[in-house]
Amino acid sequence: MILLKKVTSRKDMKAFVLFPFSLYKKNDFWVPPIVKDEIDNFDPKKNPVFKNADAQFFVAIKNNTIVGRIIAIINWFEVEKQQIKKMRFGWFDVIDDLEVSKILLNKVKEIGLKNNLDYIEGPVGFNNLDKTGVLIEGFDHIGTMITWYNHPYYKEHLEKLGFVKEKEYSENKFKFKNVDATYFDRISRVLKKRFKLKALDFTRTKDILPYVDEMFEVFDKSYSKLSTFVPISDSQVAFFKKKYISFINPEFIKFVVDENNKLIAFAIVMPSFSEALQKANGKLFPFGLFHLLNARKHAKDVTFYLIGVHPEYQNKGVHAIIFDQYTKTFAPLGIENCIRTPELEENEAIKKLWEKFSPVTHKRRRTYKLEIDATIL
Repeated sequence: MILLKKVTSRKDMKAFVLFPFSLYKKNDFWVPPIVKDEIDNFDPKKNPVFKNADAQFFVAIKNNTIVGRIIAIINWFEVEKQQIKKMRFGWFDVIDDLEVSKILLNKVKEIGLKNNLDYIEGPVGFNNLDKTGVLIEGFDHIGTMITWYNHPYYKEHLEKLGFVKEKEYSENKFKFKNVDATYFDRISRVLKKRFKLKALDFTRTKDILPYVDEMFEVFDKSYSKLSTFVPISDSQVAFFKKKYISFINPEFIKFVVDENNKLIAFAIVMPSFSEALQKANGKLFPFGLFHLLNARKHAKDVTFYLIGVHPEYQNKGVHAIIFDQYTKTFAPLGIENCIRTPELEENEAIKKLWEKFSPVTHKRRRTYKLEIDATIL
């Protein structure tokens, strides 16, 4: 018999967060979160996303053991302001038992029905800055700290239960040696002169912070036409500043400004923390922090987290200025591999952005959809 339990206490929440540690215990490709950070991320008192979203956490229990988990999410900005009547689900993990998936997803459906929503989509997070999609290809490649990893049977479970493809994403990587430094240096000089632009590089985090709010304004404008877009609130920006900006190498954050010092393009790249997080195994102490700091300083792989260009400057090649900046930063560090975060298959602009680097698609992921009034098979 499978029981469904709502997470209501900190003890329950810790068990919710720890479940994947047992599910992927012998898996070489799963990247664990830091347990405390994950618990804090789900705390309405600490994460401002809950000002605009409701979330209910559930675990499935069989023989007194957790065998599945899920978060049922309603982003009220999306539902009320954008009129997208979506019931979200995320942090979906299960053993290979279709009945477990069915019970968890039926609960999500029940909540969606009660709130008069039109359809269910997942796995997705609370907003655009969260993880998204179930992995459907690339199970033999290590995950990243900003994506979910899952077993191959997740896709089978969702499809057997009547869910259909909603959005598909590709993950690509390329060798840093594929970047033509001479080309980008030349193009960057031309563009900066033509449009009166200036590249900003940093060595101190405190010099970055005054630009972060403006960066998210450009982010919103850059991505607003995508079908997955949900605006980021001011409080969420403040949360992002506190949680991430101080930990990212300042030299890995690049901005481009116009002649009035107005931000028109940006990029955030992070060292790959995947292997460090595997070594930390969910704990910062006693050695986890050491592994993370070591990766921050010495990692030879980097992950392109966010990149955006103001619509007024799109299709003008301004991204070449950013790539020129990174070429000059990465070469002395001996960077070897550049990894990109999931990108929507419909996003032709982003595909064009990277085409000069001979990228290789090594993973694909997908979100699945079910009409709220459909029967979960």
